[in-house]
Amino acid sequence: MAYDSRSARLADHLPEYLIEALALGLFMVSAGLISTALEAPASGLRAAVADSGVRRALAGLAMGLTAIGLIYSPWGRRSGAHLNPAVTLAFLRLNRMHPLDALAYILAQFCGGLMGVFAVRLLLGADFTSPPVAWVVTLPGAAGPLAAFVAECVISAGLMYTVLRVSASTRYAAWTGVTAGALIALFVLFEAPLSGMSMNPARSFASAAPAGYWQHLWIYFIAPVLGMQAAVQWHLLRNGRTACAKLMHTPLERCIHCGFKPGVDGLVAPSASTPPGPA
Repeated sequence: MAYDSRSARLADHLPEYLIEALALGLFMVSAGLISTALEAPASGLRAAVADSGVRRALAGLAMGLTAIGLIYSPWGRRSGAHLNPAVTLAFLRLNRMHPLDALAYILAQFCGGLMGVFAVRLLLGADFTSPPVAWVVTLPGAAGPLAAFVAECVISAGLMYTVLRVSASTRYAAWTGVTAGALIALFVLFEAPLSGMSMNPARSFASAAPAGYWQHLWIYFIAPVLGMQAAVQWHLLRNGRTACAKLMHTPLERCIHCGFKPGVDGLVAPSASTPPGPA
């Protein structure tokens, strides 16, 4: 009976799992296209924008807008737009997700990220795989692996804590996605020289696996999870109120995390002040 229940859950929630895979895949496509356009030696845009800091600012703006677009898209509103195993594990820790859904989300994110990277490889070829773009692998900067690890912990904690605080606010919850995208843009601009700016194990794995670069992958597997778990703990100590496991909750899409169903639970999505448990 338990097996049947698990199978039924997986089948019913399959659209959300596929959305997580597709969304991170699209994020990786965007990252690959933008990085190649800005950094590939043969790129006219690289020649036109000689200053590396300006190019990094443009990359940050583009990636922030990509994240915002995915979060507020109908797909992102349906799945919650985690796009990141560390985010999924944070909501699991908060008891806002069923463990089976969390596992499926994480597997989907890893698969989707890989598919996105391979799609860019097919589109751009050697311009994408050759240095300095090099599969958009995330690598420690000149300050070394320890600095990269600390930086990844800090920015991951900052992102997750901000998401939790803003999404739990009745007044500002609708701005959660904009806030997350703005932070991504700022982190690319200011933090990328330290760690490459990942915050996402699936994102880093998607680039490292086809590139065959494993040396520093541990940083991007451990630091984002550690940072976001620390943010969860601090959030619970400071407040304790947590919204649903969606970055954008609307009354138009069902929610597999809190059980909200359009047309059944009324016109208003569940509030942060009285969050239900996982469905």
